[in-house]
Formats: sequence, structure tokens, C-alpha cells
Amino acid sequence: MSVKKCLFPVAGLGTRFLPVTKEIAKEMLPLVNRPIISYGVEEALSSGCGDIIMITGRAKNSIENYFDRSFELEDLLFRRGKKELYEMMLKISNMAEILYIRQREPLGLGHAVLCGEPVCKDDYFGVILPDDVFISDVPVLSQLIQVHDRLGGSVVALEVVEPEKISRYGVIAGVEEEPGIMKISDMVEKPKLEDAPSNYAIMGRYVLSPTIFSLLKQQHAGTGGEIQLTDALRNLLKYEPVHGVVYRGRRFDCGTQKGWLSANIQLALEDPVLRDVVLEVVNGK
Repeated sequence: MSVKKCLFPVAGLGTRFLPVTKEIAKEMLPLVNRPIISYGVEEALSSGCGDIIMITGRAKNSIENYFDRSFELEDLLFRRGKKELYEMMLKISNMAEILYIRQREPLGLGHAVLCGEPVCKDDYFGVILPDDVFISDVPVLSQLIQVHDRLGGSVVALEVVEPEKISRYGVIAGVEEEPGIMKISDMVEKPKLEDAPSNYAIMGRYVLSPTIFSLLKQQHAGTGGEIQLTDALRNLLKYEPVHGVVYRGRRFDCGTQKGWLSANIQLALEDPVLRDVVLEVVNGK
């Protein structure tokens, strides 16, 4: 794979999950048997990205601690003969080389990506928004990288969304080059339904050209008073091609309490051990 670095914007305050996120990163909330952030890191690694860059903020120490060594815990598990748990802890801490960069102000997704310039300025790089958890046979980021390797340019993940959800996302205009692959001609951040150019919405996976950094530096605050990545991508269209891939797989929106709870229930129902527990609770037994 040509893309070796993946950036994770994880500096958000997690206000939708307060009060639990007052001191705990929302990315560390459990999704069945591991934290949300773990799913994204595993996807990046499976897509060939060996360098992980976390754009963090205050109260995000729990992310660093999770991927770091815990010598006391490891020693305790080893001495008590809990070999399986001991090896699991080692695997987590050896999962990836992770660099942490602090985003000092919450100025939006575009600004978070810009914080990664010192590390990602020389090559195309991936971006994973961990709130979007994807379950797929081929990692979604890998699907984007494959298109980048064939067609060049930046690539975003797309999903066909219902009309009532259009205003939540960046929405593209374009033409289908190949089945499931769009050549993008324009995009709008969180449009009203009547202003949306299509029903193809951008989801939380990107392969981006380093040219995006110079455009983000020129970017003024957009929707919500934040520096929007979608606005910079729209400007990028003037210089380089941007493709959209209708991803193959399932997406779980873990950015809201409702979506996170739904994801836990759905994935637990697919677990042979937890399925009966969920059914017993639902059926009132």
C-alpha cells in the first residue's frame, strides 16, 4: 500500500456524552469488549498504515495510557498465571507506533488535520474519524487506498443517506466513473435538503493529499464557526482530483449516545457469548 501514515482527530470534548466524558475520552468508551478507538487503529494497521498520529486535547490521557505499557498490571497477571490476559495486554501496548500531537484549541476537524502537517506533509496520508466504526471484510480505509493507488488523487468514503439525515454531513456532487466510485466535482458541508447536490454523504474515512495543508492554512471558519475539512477539499478540487468510494461494509455511528448504545447492542447480539445476555434482558427474563 502507498499510504503509510494515518491521522486520528481525537481532541473533541465529547459533550454529547457528558458527564462521563468530563474526564474520560469518548474514544475510550467501550464498544462490546474494547474501546471505540481500538477499532479504528486496527483498521489503519490492517490497511498498511504503520505510523499512527493522534491529534489530542486535554482529558485525553486515557488514550495514551491504553496503548502504553502497564508494567504493574502485566506483572500481576503474569504472577497469577493469567497467560491469556497477560498476552492480550502486551499485544495492545505493541499494537502500533503512535505519535501524539496536541490540538490546543477546538477549532474544528480541518484545524485538527492541519495539526498533523509536521508529520504528514510529504506524502498522502489516511484520516480516520473513530466515531465511525466500520465492520467490513476489506477495511474501509484499505478500500480507499486501493482506489488512490489506481486512480490517484485524494479519496473519501461515501454513503447514500436518507433525506432527513442530509444536513448532518458533507455532501458531494459528481459522476460515477466506475461502479461505486465517484469523480467528485463539488461538495457542501451540512447543507439543507433543498441545497444538497446529491444524497452521497462523506463518512469518516479519507486519503488526503499533503496539498490539503496549504489550503487549510488559508481556510476561514465555516459552518459552526469551525475550520471545515470539507471546505478545504472543495478548494482542492481546483488542483487535484478527488474521488469518492461507496464503501462496502457496515457503519456504526458511535458519536452519539443513541448510536453508541445501538452499536453495542447490535454487535453484542452477534457475539455467541453475549447474545443470550442481551436477549434475556430484552425479553425481561
